[in-house]
Amino acid sequence: MRIIFMGTPGFAVPTLDALVAAGHDVVAAYSQPPRPGGRRGRDTVASPVQQRAEALGIAVRHPVSLRDPAEQAAFAALDADVAVVAAYGLILPKPVLAAPRHGCLNVHGSLLPRWRGAAPVQRAILAGDAEAGVGIMQMEAGLDTGPVRLEGRVPVDHKTAGALTDELAALGARLMVTVLGDLDAHPPVAQPAEGVTYAAKIDKAEARIDFTQSAVAVERLIRAMNPAPGAWCEIAGERVKLLAAEVLPFSFLGGEGTTVDAGLTIACGDGAIRPTLVQRAGRAVTSTAELLRGFPVASGTTVGGTAA
Repeated sequence: MRIIFMGTPGFAVPTLDALVAAGHDVVAAYSQPPRPGGRRGRDTVASPVQQRAEALGIAVRHPVSLRDPAEQAAFAALDADVAVVAAYGLILPKPVLAAPRHGCLNVHGSLLPRWRGAAPVQRAILAGDAEAGVGIMQMEAGLDTGPVRLEGRVPVDHKTAGALTDELAALGARLMVTVLGDLDAHPPVAQPAEGVTYAAKIDKAEARIDFTQSAVAVERLIRAMNPAPGAWCEIAGERVKLLAAEVLPFSFLGGEGTTVDAGLTIACGDGAIRPTLVQRAGRAVTSTAELLRGFPVASGTTVGGTAA
């Protein structure tokens, strides 16, 4: 097929690679414009999709908006059979959705209609969902409301958002190739009317750990915010990210947000957590044992934070 690819973050790269490997003709890649980055933000950094597309010899376009009639005409002029979209980051107006012969197919990282929106993986972890998934959705004007052609499921287990995203990205790439291999064998099926939830974009302020919550909820937050933006608390006036932790079932009367031993076990509203991977500001990720060798935290220390 003659394909326009539209994506920006690393989540989209496996699908781009799979399309090329399957022999499809990717005539252009659309991605968000390069952003400030590099040393102290002085340089601009191309998105993962742009970097990969250029390495594959695919022309890259990054319009600021697709509402401009001139941009819509340029899109239509590519004469695509289908547009494949994966975490692109721009709303596609109706003229864009209608331009390819088979419309636009989206790789969405949830089991629709649950977790429509920007952050389905993180919201699934925060909610304690047992399963996550990815669907190949025929796009329409609504927010992730289109019918689904094929979906796959994976257990959430105790995966971080980063690990689960990588797993879903690989699965989504395989499903997209399957659908494009025989569109008639995978007709679009309308989403159920019940069970709709929305996955709002993660706000950095959500990464501040509230130890009045249960240990189970705190541990989910830690996984959902790994790798970014990183769940954090303040210890001895310094912001420390907690990147992995284990839940301890025993409870303490009061003292939420207080260490109960010299191993950085922290009491929560119900139960306690023991961090296993941590990161001080400006430092590398280390085990908790390594942190404590140079940054001891006595039992009875109150940890906390303020809104980002």
